[in-house]
Amino acid sequence: MSTALTDISQTAPNTAPVSQLNPRQRIEALVDGVPTVGSLLAEAESSQTPGVSELEEPVQRVNEVMSEYGVQFQLTEPPGERMVIRIVDSESGELIRQVPPEEVLRVAEQLDKMQAARGGLINLEA
Repeated sequence: MSTALTDISQTAPNTAPVSQLNPRQRIEALVDGVPTVGSLLAEAESSQTPGVSELEEPVQRVNEVMSEYGVQFQLTEPPGERMVIRIVDSESGELIRQVPPEEVLRVAEQLDKMQAARGGLINLEA
């Protein structure tokens, strides 16, 4: 059984077999196959996250199934904010769980403020 650590031909297809590489070439070939922070960030920014409108139908179907258990899922996405999913007791309207929790939303808001005020928390350029 080979893994990326033992078989670098998976990460660097145009290289010689592992047995023909010296240790430095093996490490370089392995490192070349590791994604960079910038490429991961660009990929994350380019990926489309579903909005409330795209999730309404699946959530309605989940709610139909979960109605016999007395719970209901609610999605909210205020303009310019993050999507929030709430699980609510159908009878009392009491909030059972929220994802992300209020604490996480407050931390994210503070991080956004710090990012805007200081021009960035993380410098991606070396």
